[in-house]
Amino acid sequence: METSTHKLLSVILLSYYSKERINKCYQDVNSLLSKEHIPFEFIIMDDGSTDESFAIALELEKTHKNVFAYQLSRNYTSNYSWLAGLSVCNGGCALAIPDDEQQPYQSIVEMYRLWEQGHKVIIPNRITRDDPFFTNFFSVCYYKIINALSEITYPQGGADLAFIDREIIDILNSRIHPINTAVVPEIFRLGFSPVYFPYERPLGLNEGKSRWSFKKKLRLAKDVFLSSSTFPIKFISGLGMFFCLISIIGIIFYTYIRTFGNANFWGASMPGWTSIIILIMFFGGIILFSLGIIAEYIWRIYEEVKNRPGYIIKKKAE
Repeated sequence: METSTHKLLSVILLSYYSKERINKCYQDVNSLLSKEHIPFEFIIMDDGSTDESFAIALELEKTHKNVFAYQLSRNYTSNYSWLAGLSVCNGGCALAIPDDEQQPYQSIVEMYRLWEQGHKVIIPNRITRDDPFFTNFFSVCYYKIINALSEITYPQGGADLAFIDREIIDILNSRIHPINTAVVPEIFRLGFSPVYFPYERPLGLNEGKSRWSFKKKLRLAKDVFLSSSTFPIKFISGLGMFFCLISIIGIIFYTYIRTFGNANFWGASMPGWTSIIILIMFFGGIILFSLGIIAEYIWRIYEEVKNRPGYIIKKKAE
C-alpha cells in the first residue's frame, strides 16, 4: 500500500461551472492513465459554482472509488482552489488541470515519467497560444514585467500549472499561507531546480475564450507581483531619496544666490514663497523616504502575521 501511495498521482480538477465537462474530463483522463498503468486519484475541487457542477461531481464520486469531490464555500479563484486540492490530496505527486482541456492530457503522462526519473518540479510552459492579439500582447508584457521586477523568472510563454512532488506539496501545505499569493510563484521561490516542459496549447472546450474576468486577472497579477517583488517599496524609498537630494541641491543653490549672487537671478526675483516650496520639497522627500523604510518593516510583518484562511472547504452532507 505504501508503494502504491508513493506512486499515486493526484489529478486536481479545477472546477467552476463545469457541469458539461466533469464527466468527459474524468473519462478522458481515466482512459489515458489506465492505459499507461499510472495509479491516480481524481480530486474535483469545485470553486463555489452555483449550478449543478458539484452535484454531478458527487454522483461521479459515488460510482468511482478514485474520485473525491469537494466544494469551496465561495468562489476563491483557481489558485486557491488548487491550494485547497493540495491540502486534501494523498498522492506522491500532484497536478492541477483546468476543465477546458487547454492542458493536453498526454502531457500528464510525459510529466509523470519525468517525475519518475527524480524531478520534483515540472513546469509546463506554453510555447504557442491561439489568443486574441490584445490578450496575447498583455500576457507577454505581464510576464516581462514580472521577470524584470520580481524575484522569480517565468519561462517563455508563461506558466499557470505545475507537476509537483510530495515534498513540495507538504511544504506548500505546512509553510505557505494561502492568501494574497499564487501557487506557481511560490513554487518558483522554493527552488528545487524546476524542469520545463514546453507544449502547444490546444484550443480547448471554451474555443480559446477564458472565463476569467478582467477583475480576476487583475487580482491575480497584483497578488503575483506583490508576493514576489519588493520593487514598489524600493521605488518609494528611491523616490523619497531622489526628491530629498533635489531639495538639498535647491537649498544650496538658492542659499548661494541669496547670499553671494544676484537676487534677481536670471531676470526673475525670488519672493518669499520660494523658500516655502523648497522646504515642502525637502520634508516631502524625507516623509516619502521615511514611509519607504517603515513600509519595509510593515511589509515583512504583514507577511508573517497573515493568518486569515485562504479558502474554506465546505463539509459534505451526511
